Amino acid sequence: MVLVAGICWLLFDSSLFVYGLLFPPVAAATALWVRPADLITAPIGVPIAFAAGVWPISGGSGGFGGQLMGLVSALSLHAGWLYAGTLVAALIALVRKAVLIGRRRLPRRVA
Repeated sequence: MVLVAGICWLLFDSSLFVYGLLFPPVAAATALWVRPADLITAPIGVPIAFAAGVWPISGGSGGFGGQLMGLVSALSLHAGWLYAGTLVAALIALVRKAVLIGRRRLPRRVA
């Protein structure tokens, strides 16, 4: 997401809308690429990645306090994208876990 933020900064003049629009596909890719043993971390790590990426383009100024207020404002104004991406990651991780459990419970045929 930091790379996505850099792309948004360079090409779209720090557009938080474009950043939010690109977040659900990145969240889906994260949930698809995570190891099966770490499926629970996908819905946890995705919001952290959103916050880490939105910090450079949040638009705060005036020292640490201004940067922090810009980050909090960006997170609150674009919470819909954050929730949507987290939901996408959680649903993909849940389906992947259910498939893994289903495969484990199938009886193996002896030939």
